[in-house]
Amino acid sequence: MAKIKAIISATGLYTPKYSVSNDQLVEAFNQYVDLFNKQNHVAIETGHEQALTYSSSEFIEKASGITSRYFIAKDGIVDPSIMAPRLAERDDDEPSILAEMAINAAKDALGKADRDIEEIDLIIVACSNLQRAYPAISVEVQHYLGAKGFAYDMNVACSSATFGIKAAADAVIAGTAKSVLVISPEVCSGHLNFTDRDSHFIFGDAATAVLVENESKSESGYNIIDARCITQYSNNIRNNFGFLNRLSPETRDNKDKLFRQQGRKVFKEVTPMVSALISSHLEEKGINKDGLKRLWLHQANLSMNQYISKKVLGKDFSTDKSPVILDEYGNTSSAGSIIAFHKHSDDLQQGDVGVICSFGAGYSAGSVILEKR
Repeated sequence: MAKIKAIISATGLYTPKYSVSNDQLVEAFNQYVDLFNKQNHVAIETGHEQALTYSSSEFIEKASGITSRYFIAKDGIVDPSIMAPRLAERDDDEPSILAEMAINAAKDALGKADRDIEEIDLIIVACSNLQRAYPAISVEVQHYLGAKGFAYDMNVACSSATFGIKAAADAVIAGTAKSVLVISPEVCSGHLNFTDRDSHFIFGDAATAVLVENESKSESGYNIIDARCITQYSNNIRNNFGFLNRLSPETRDNKDKLFRQQGRKVFKEVTPMVSALISSHLEEKGINKDGLKRLWLHQANLSMNQYISKKVLGKDFSTDKSPVILDEYGNTSSAGSIIAFHKHSDDLQQGDVGVICSFGAGYSAGSVILEKR
């Protein structure tokens, strides 16, 4: 009996309407710096508080490669007296923000594949930050889309989408589903400290959807040759926000609960790990790296992608081989590598091979080898 194969038949993308440039972020941040230093001048003069320093668009672009990003809410972020997104609370009988983003991305993928929602057997919402503990966002998405079957949420930080693709492919190969939607709605602005010079520019918001199906469902798309995931515990990227925070009166309002990272350590430890994962994955599947047409990498930092591409391909970095959407979207966590694939895959020819790879907190990394059908 022939082994069932899984394919990616379509992808979808939802981009929020608010684009914010480096210049806009810097203007708000520097105004905040002036306010902070003025309000705390006595503590600063006595050494009890450290004065904040300005940011700049040049610093941001050099550090990350980012020039702009999209947000689901803008006004509070660029207001130096707020420095955080502001979103109205929704009633329980309204679609949640995460579900609404997920639905938009899912409909885009379904439309591209000309697929009816009744054909979807499983929905996986895979993202870095779930809006609530329960009911599952995926089940909410299933409800509003009118899908049957079953649904579940999963979180492996920035690798959530590739881990979700592996879970979907495994379900298809096992025969428990024929069509699976893997959706990654990322509201990264919600856990970003916009008053931190070293990270206020990193993230953007977006949502992606990947339709993973039995090969019999479509003659086009991409064969999933193999998907591989690895994890390794690290504290170097952390977000401590959670439902237990309110139990600790001493720290519940502490900005330590927002995103933070030790960037140099992350670079030093993650880039070799990811390079080795992709290289060994290709070698074990008998794929020559010289024949690799595309690397759709996680969009966290341009220097990381340049390093990984050079290590894997043995050549100088090229956006033709390793597309960049980081400049326009910023770091959208698990959605980033999928946005790169969504926007930079149509030119590949039948038989061409590429790799989607994501990596991030945990540490976690996922590698998905694809072949154009």
